[in-house]
Amino acid sequence: MLQSHIESLPLLGRGKVRDLYAVGDDQLLMVATDRLSAFDVVLDQPIPDKGIILNRLSEFWFARLGAVVPNHLTGIDPETVVAGNEVDQVRGRAVVVKRLKPVLVEAVVRGYLIGGGWKDYQASGSVCGIELPKGLKQASRLPEPIFTPARKSEIGEHDENISFEQMAGQIGQSLAEKIRSISLQLYQEAADYAVSQGILIADTKFEFGLDAQGELHLMDEVLTADSSRFWPADA
Repeated sequence: MLQSHIESLPLLGRGKVRDLYAVGDDQLLMVATDRLSAFDVVLDQPIPDKGIILNRLSEFWFARLGAVVPNHLTGIDPETVVAGNEVDQVRGRAVVVKRLKPVLVEAVVRGYLIGGGWKDYQASGSVCGIELPKGLKQASRLPEPIFTPARKSEIGEHDENISFEQMAGQIGQSLAEKIRSISLQLYQEAADYAVSQGILIADTKFEFGLDAQGELHLMDEVLTADSSRFWPADA
């Protein structure tokens, strides 16, 4: 499914992969389509059932990491909020979530030196202002996971790596410290479980939002193939 067409609910917008609809004033229907996004560009050719796989991965990790931080899931069956002739569009690929105020920072955690982190290290010996040991190679395991935030960009533009100090200046010191601490804990717990299954999590990104009471929630997707790099542990 390249694009959903839910006419019984107001369409709020379409992201790179997910379509968002309003469910009342305080909830959203989030539909994971089969769209493929690469290098910040949405491609024309979808991958069949990709959205279902993304949805299942996120639901698994939201449940497994639920003790670390609340998440946006409501537990409402998405098939109950759409018209009968629209059920096939949401079955297995949609969730009903709380409507939160997004924190406009990508919470990136890196356990290995790859991608944009490797490029930054080659240029400066650091990633997002964090000095790293000399002599590391591409895909080296880092001495410990590092938190390397990025400023969220518009669709089609690349997120901008920023320092923790820049993040704190944007969203406030207390919230920035809380997100950093929780992100590192989420990564470590996920990485420990994944390696027991023969998988390395090289890096990943988390997204957070605040509810009406100001409580922080994990939102969007978590530890999917779109938001993370997974490597075989025996490679």
